[in-house]
Amino acid sequence: MSIKEYFVSIFKGIHSLLQGMAVTGRELVTPKVTEQYPENRDSLQIPERFRATLQFIYDENGRHKCIACRSCERNCPNGTITITTRAVDLGNGKKKNKLDVYTYDLGSCTFCGLCVQTCPTDAIEFSNDFEQATFRREALVKQLNYLPDIDDEPAPAQTEAKPAPEPKTEASAPAQTEAKPENNDNNDDKQA
Repeated sequence: MSIKEYFVSIFKGIHSLLQGMAVTGRELVTPKVTEQYPENRDSLQIPERFRATLQFIYDENGRHKCIACRSCERNCPNGTITITTRAVDLGNGKKKNKLDVYTYDLGSCTFCGLCVQTCPTDAIEFSNDFEQATFRREALVKQLNYLPDIDDEPAPAQTEAKPAPEPKTEASAPAQTEAKPENNDNNDDKQA
């Protein structure tokens, strides 16, 4: 190393030190802003892009758009999302997976947003509700599909309604009365 390179490196170091001290000096004289939380909850401005907790997007009829494709579950880097599905028989003999339980663990979420970005139907979003403090970790596990499921499709085959019995008509009533005396005759024969 030559003497010239030595002094150039010293001057670069001093220049870098002065730049850092200038940034620190500006922050030293900048007026400080203190949030008076929780007293200012009504006037608190939360940015629109703030990621607080995951939620389903429901329409005005109470339906969500989740198709249980599990892309959010697969793309979650730490397994925060767990989806349970059930098979539903369609009327034409085919089966379809339907969302049963969608659980989200807020305590292990990194708020990366990969679940929202990869959802093909835009069924989930992050809300701005940042007040999620709790004393128990179990309270941080939330079920997102909390509204009852509204089906536009036929009910599953195992829970199909049975046809209602036919109402009794006058023609069928005498046939039943005729059958009763025959049963009484059989009972009289058994007693004798």
